[in-house]
Amino acid sequence: MVDVKKNIQNIRQRIREACERSGRKEEDILLLGVTKTIGQELINCAIEEGICELGENRPQELKEKYPMFDGVKWHLIGHLQTNKVKYIIDKTELIHSVYTEKLASEIDRLAKKIDKVQKILVEVNISGEESKGGISPDEIDEFLKTISKYPNIRISGFMTMAPLGADEVVVRQIFRKMHNIYVDISTKKYDNVYMEYLSMGMSNDFEIAIEEGANIIRVGSKMFKI
Repeated sequence: MVDVKKNIQNIRQRIREACERSGRKEEDILLLGVTKTIGQELINCAIEEGICELGENRPQELKEKYPMFDGVKWHLIGHLQTNKVKYIIDKTELIHSVYTEKLASEIDRLAKKIDKVQKILVEVNISGEESKGGISPDEIDEFLKTISKYPNIRISGFMTMAPLGADEVVVRQIFRKMHNIYVDISTKKYDNVYMEYLSMGMSNDFEIAIEEGANIIRVGSKMFKI
């Protein structure tokens, strides 16, 4: 049996230590529980331990789980096709994976229908991996200017991922580069662009992400697996 309580205690201790190493405050880090393929019982265990914001990779799975849990804020963290926005637009606190104007436009259109301003993160492909979504760093300025015109979305920061299995030096370089961009954009004057969130780091690299400036970490297997 998975001991979710013990897992979360261990994660929080590691968060505290990473914050101490980098001079940050633990309360500034959002620990997002990633519930892909995880059942109701284990999710309830996490909620009991104070994990009140959850992330789903698949729109359909978010839609199915949404009515099962009260008092939870849901994040869509995986790839989102435009034809799936309708399933989650009324359910999401934050969409982490926006990197095309087509998707931004559809989110804006459907959010307007329900009188909502949907918070989104722009996904950036820092590593340049062809298998990953996201805009390249040199497209950020133009992309922000393009999608900032949509009144029913709120551009709230960035999300990125490090290559799976990359060594610590490479992971740290990627997260540091993303944080530098995040800070740079924070100093510029864009309409409808608010650098509130930097979503970086998963189960295998969240400590490095914290040390390099993330304020949302997305943890699944370390929370819900043995």
